[in-house]
Amino acid sequence: MDDSPVFGDKQSIRARAFEIIKKHSFRFGDFTLSSGAKSTYYLDMKPSMFHPEGVAVLAQLVLDRIEGLNVDYIGGMEMGAVPLIAPVVLLSGNRLLSGSRHRPISGFFVRQQKKKHGTQKLVEAPEGALSGTNVVILDDVTTTGDSAMQAAKAAEDERAKVALVLSIVDREAGADELFRKAAVPFDSLFRASAFLPP
Repeated sequence: MDDSPVFGDKQSIRARAFEIIKKHSFRFGDFTLSSGAKSTYYLDMKPSMFHPEGVAVLAQLVLDRIEGLNVDYIGGMEMGAVPLIAPVVLLSGNRLLSGSRHRPISGFFVRQQKKKHGTQKLVEAPEGALSGTNVVILDDVTTTGDSAMQAAKAAEDERAKVALVLSIVDREAGADELFRKAAVPFDSLFRASAFLPP
């Protein structure tokens, strides 16, 4: 069986993802970020993650990046990571789509605050499921990295080991330093500077 995904080779997948992000998620203007900082551009990854082709190529890029990490779960904060977690989980378990090299990975997400009803969970995963597992924390856009760090700490509180924090696009505004100081591996698929004019 051919191990290559149906979406094409890695280089073409990456190039297509870049095009979709630039067209659907990158905007210039005057913006205030969630951190309170001002910016002349804004990245809203939701249009790219809800784009039929965008979600497919982004999920494939995520799987390609975490290949070989022996990951059991992938998760992140609501809502930034949620639109991409489920497609990654689906793709990981479908050998016809992703190629035979990927192992199935389950998903979870971390709420902004505990539910006030029902199970009152902060981490949406089966009870005790993350304990002793290797997890990847996924974030759509990192600025300072605080949101992804919150998700990482929540997973660690569930006794999981964070193998990697992976951002789709890093704004290069301190996230790498935050995770380096915390000794948590961090990487991004793209850097925001790649989308800026030269």
